[in-house]
Order: sequence, then structure tokens, then C-alpha cells
Amino acid sequence: MYAPTARTTASRSRDRMSYDRAAAHTVLDEAYHCVLGFVVDGEPRLLPTLHVRVGDTLYLHGSTGSRPLLAARGDAGLPVCVTVTLLDGLVYGRSQFHHSANYRSVVAHGTAHLVTSEDDKRTVLTALVEKAAAGRAADSRPPSRRELAETAVLALPLHEVSVRARTGGVRDEPADLDLPYWAGVVPLRQVAGPPEPDAGVAAPLPAYLSGTPVPEPDGPARPGPAYLTGPPDGAGAAASGAQFTGPPGPDSAASPWYEPVPLRGAHVLLEPLTTAHADDLFTATAEPEVWAHLSHPTPADPVAMRAVVTTALDARRRGERVPWVQRCARTGAVIGSTSYYDLDPARRCVTIGYTWLGRPWWGSAVNTEAKLLLLGRAFDELGAVRVVWQTDIRNTRSQAAIARLGATREGVLRMHRQRPDGSWRDTVQYAMTIDEWPNAQARLREWLRRTAPAERG
Repeated sequence: MYAPTARTTASRSRDRMSYDRAAAHTVLDEAYHCVLGFVVDGEPRLLPTLHVRVGDTLYLHGSTGSRPLLAARGDAGLPVCVTVTLLDGLVYGRSQFHHSANYRSVVAHGTAHLVTSEDDKRTVLTALVEKAAAGRAADSRPPSRRELAETAVLALPLHEVSVRARTGGVRDEPADLDLPYWAGVVPLRQVAGPPEPDAGVAAPLPAYLSGTPVPEPDGPARPGPAYLTGPPDGAGAAASGAQFTGPPGPDSAASPWYEPVPLRGAHVLLEPLTTAHADDLFTATAEPEVWAHLSHPTPADPVAMRAVVTTALDARRRGERVPWVQRCARTGAVIGSTSYYDLDPARRCVTIGYTWLGRPWWGSAVNTEAKLLLLGRAFDELGAVRVVWQTDIRNTRSQAAIARLGATREGVLRMHRQRPDGSWRDTVQYAMTIDEWPNAQARLREWLRRTAPAERG
């Protein structure tokens, strides 16, 4: 516990105060920025900056020419106040007076000093980079001597520290409880979007940046799409969008159903789709035949392909889709994409679709093995009891490929989706159930085993 002082003792709402060391460290470690307060020439200053905690010291990043760093050069150091706040929710009361927010905040007082040792400075800057992503320090160039000289670090020992928090729901007056107004809490959380590589980056997305982003929390009624814009598939040519029944709840963030784990076979590798794959996908699939039965026209250039990929990643962030990129296992070349969608963990059902594969790999072992990997993930790892495919009734090649997997044709959904040209599509639906999976798996593995090396995508 931190000992309360005159500066850290609250004058009101003392029930929200805490001096718990672990609670303070949790807030400091979770937050990515703070506000540094100090006085220069009798004038107050507040600066947003980056911070990292190492043990019981808070380190603040800055430039050697900034006001607080210049003021901290003396032996006496710089008296500062640092605040860090995490906003966890908006509270809507029946009365305006009782609108509020759920939050966790830390206030630290003390005297900060410049870190002068070059080795200590390197250690702190490494910790800052590691806070952005564990493993990033080893995956980036360390600072040069010149860069170290241009960077300043303030060290603030954590002695005078307090935690203030509000949690829970609405605290309306008893007399207001029967008022005809909605009341409640809208949770807030920081959500990472899909990584956007810099121009010219050829390196693959690091594993520490490819985790599943947290789906958007449920909030007050907000409009949502009636249909997704992307499609299910067959074998290299796909169909159109899947009906969207609403985003999964917040618990889906931890569900393996929504995680595009890497899948490896002898012919094809499946890895999480990122925008870094867009250029290679355009090169591999830039033929009209690939897009003939998709709900998206053929991308005209890499920028258009990036928009297609971004749409898939946005759907993943909302918990509507789990997209992979397909690579040739022999050459490592990007050759297409495929996805899970219409995920229903409660009913243990998933649809395979949004599949598009470069024309040179049609008819090869790639598509068959990709489906085998996805089926194995669904049935053997996720515990699914049913896997579905949907395709355009005009896409006979796709229907034949799905049937060869061992799926059963269940029927036709008439005027099910609208094609890019405005016409209405009848959708043929296939499915495989858990009791059909063992025989289908054995048959597909035997076919792949007998596939000649020249046919291996």
C-alpha cells in the first residue's frame, strides 16, 4: 500500500479512493499515455506524453529541448504531478445530475529527475517499445547515439500515489426510478484496428500484432448492416454475402471460434489475413474468371484490392468473419483467401466461404487441402457439429467441388442475394455434419496422399 499524504487524500467521494499498490500499477501498465503537470516561470503546464513503469519508478518520455526536461536539469529536479485515466464506461441516469462515467485513474506526485546514464536510458526506451508490443524491441532497430542524445527520460519514484475509480451502474434518486427514461451503462474499451503496413513493407505481420481485436461492445441501439457485402464460395470462385444477425457479445473476444490461427498442410498454408497481403493477392487473382461469381467486381488495381481486404478485416473486428490468406506451401506465394463466417458457437455451426483462389491453382490440391484444414479446425478443435457452404446456382464448378468434399446438397435459397450487376441470385446450400466428417476426412486425406507432386499447387 502507498501511504496517504496531504496531497493524495481526497476531500470528497473518499469511498472511491484507494492506495493499493497493485491497483495503481495495473492502471499505469494498461494505459498508453499520461498527462504531466509542472510549473515553469510561475505558469502551469500540462503535457501529454508516453510513460512506462519499471518496478516502483515511472519513466516519462520527452525531447531534450522540451520545457519539463529543460527544467529538470538541475540537481533539485522538477516537482511534477502525473495523471493517468482509463475510461471504462458512460453512465446514463434518469436525471441529468446522475449521468456519470466509470473510470480508473492514478495521480502521482513527486520530484522527477533526468535519466543521465546512457545504459539506463536504453533500458527505459526498450521498456517503452516492449509496452507497445511484447517482442517488438527485438524486432526493430535500437536507437543510435544521436537519437539517444536527442531523447530525454524523466524518472519519477512512485511514493505519493493514489487511485480513484468509479464502477457499477446508475445511482439515481429513489424518486426518479419510475421515470420513463432509459438508464444504464455503455461500456467503453480501447480497440485495436487492423494493422496498416507502411508503404514498401515486405516483412510479414509479426505474430504479436496478429491477435484477434476485441469486438465492439454492445451499446444503445445503433444501426447495423442487414447483410454483409462479401460472399461464400466454392473452389476458387465464390458466391455472395452471408446474412448478419448481429455482432457477438464481448465474450467472443476470448473465443477460439473468432481466432484465425495459422493452419499448415503439405500443399497450402493458411495465415491471418492482413493489409500487407493486398498487393500479392491482386497479383495472384487479377483475372475476371476468379471474380465471376463473387459479390465484388474484379479489383482494378492494388488499391481496390486493399479495400477488399480492409472490408474483411473490419468484419473480423466486428466478430462477423474470420479471414485467412492462402499461401502455396512449396513456394510461399500468396495465392488466395478464404474465411469462416456466420459463426454460431452456441449452435456449433460455421460457414466456409469468401474463398477466391488464383486461376493457376484451380484444380490443384490447394483448395481441397485448405477445406480439409478448415473442416478439421471446425470439427476437431472448435467442436462444431455442422459446416455450411453456399454458392451461386450458376457456379456449377463450385458446386461440384463442394460435393467432392463430401458435403450434402440441402436445397436452393431462391432470390437469396443480389449480384453486382443487380440481378438476383439463387443460392445452393451444402452442409457437412459431425457424423459425416470421419468418412469425408479419410477420403480427402487419401486423395491428397495420392496426388502427384506436379499437381501440388
